[in-house]
Amino acid sequence: MNKSLRLAEKGFIILGLTFFSGVFGIHSLGLLLPNAVITLIRFFIWGTSSVLVCIFWKSTIITASRNILLCIFTALALLSFTWSEFLDFTLFNSRDILMMTSFGLYFATRFNLKEQVQLVAITLLIGSFLSTIAALGLPSIGIHQVSGADGIEVDLGAWKGVYGHKNTLGSMMVLNSLVFFTLPEENSIFYKWAGFSFPLFLMLLSTSKTSLVIFCLLLFIMVYYKNFRWQGKISVIFIDIGILILGCVALLVCTYWVELLTGLGKDPTLTGRTPLWGAALARLMERPLLGYGYRAFWAPKSPYAVEAGQAIGSGWIPPHGHNGLLDLALDFGLIGLSLFLISFFTTFAKTLKQAYANKNPEELWPLAYLTFLAMNNVTESCLLYLANIYWVLFITVVFTVNVNQKSKFKKLII
Repeated sequence: MNKSLRLAEKGFIILGLTFFSGVFGIHSLGLLLPNAVITLIRFFIWGTSSVLVCIFWKSTIITASRNILLCIFTALALLSFTWSEFLDFTLFNSRDILMMTSFGLYFATRFNLKEQVQLVAITLLIGSFLSTIAALGLPSIGIHQVSGADGIEVDLGAWKGVYGHKNTLGSMMVLNSLVFFTLPEENSIFYKWAGFSFPLFLMLLSTSKTSLVIFCLLLFIMVYYKNFRWQGKISVIFIDIGILILGCVALLVCTYWVELLTGLGKDPTLTGRTPLWGAALARLMERPLLGYGYRAFWAPKSPYAVEAGQAIGSGWIPPHGHNGLLDLALDFGLIGLSLFLISFFTTFAKTLKQAYANKNPEELWPLAYLTFLAMNNVTESCLLYLANIYWVLFITVVFTVNVNQKSKFKKLII
């Protein structure tokens, strides 16, 4: 019976991660399913994870106490409707925060790091197979037919699989390869390297330049971390944080080097991002402490979103700021952004210790994921935008890295 219950738990995690990755979205498999089914899946995942968190409430409290700052940030996010100009919109969308938090807490509480890596690997491998089937068998779903709101067919023929957009497919395939790179050694060599290699083909077919650059940079950084573990001296931590920052800058430069140097092919403003960021930052200065409330700045009919769209000059109203940190600041102000950054970098430092102090490949996963998350949010908003796998895995990583922290690193030289 215990084995059956454990298998059911693993199946629930795979279903939840699949949902959060966007497989059932309105631009992917959601087109084939009635809205009632999608809603049922959403509330089944939310309700089940909430119930399970309550059942294991003692373990949940211990898990949550491992990072008080993230708990405070979550509370701030849930309360942000009180200062939102679009109270109903913010309050309604806050359910995504509750859903991701309960699921992430359950995932971190009930599964150790090795199990987490294995389950994420299975989920994303399933997504890569489904994406291939969708592109070959259902091209209207799996391949871009027309690009964007302006109708320019620059993405025509690019694969998007079951993730709704080529950039999302590319991002998921980067994550897919990354998690297989850190898969425990007990898995077969063929499974590990087939799972690492197959997503690369989908990444190329997606034509997502940003994803390809992120993958190359991450692979270089992970090989560096794996082969040069200097036993966690404090100077190495600062060096590695510098590597993280330089990696984000390198991503921006490598992805948009043509635009930065000549402006040929696309406009010299990073496809409209710089005027968008300028308009958003100007508005942020009007409410610097608490921001505008969760997703309120980009809400439908929001004058701020319209103003940002006018800054681009295309007449298109953006749904987010194309930068994760900027959107956090707009939603929760500099207070919320500071809470997130402190939580991120303290966790990053702990993952460095963990990676340097152990020889198991799965110990690299938290470090690899946080590096990926930082790079992926340079030109996209992949933190708290809708219910997504990025924030779920962030919560899971943050609440996992502190397990038996003192006992693991009592011999570490600092």
